[in-house]
Amino acid sequence: MFSNLRAKFASVMYVQIWEHRLKVTDTATRESFDDYPAIVIKTNDKGAKLISGVGKEASERLQHNEIAINPFSHPRVLFSDFYVGEKLLQHTFRHLGNSKMLRP
Repeated sequence: MFSNLRAKFASVMYVQIWEHRLKVTDTATRESFDDYPAIVIKTNDKGAKLISGVGKEASERLQHNEIAINPFSHPRVLFSDFYVGEKLLQHTFRHLGNSKMLRP
């Protein structure tokens, strides 16, 4: 019963991770996200850190209070920064996902 309910609201995502590329494909719609795996973090005046952009284009146009982080850039492990990698994958799943009821 749970698998039938989950199939109505969730999609199957095929994730491919390289150091300089992230490709996520929704198997049902064939829609894909294919970009440089970088997340841009902005520090506001109060010191809070917010995500201000994702991908190669965002990492090339940095402001003075922003840094770009590639969470997959490490010689020995898949994630060099697990929290940033998690947020990057959540962004791509939200970008591709049709369901607004179930969040990644």
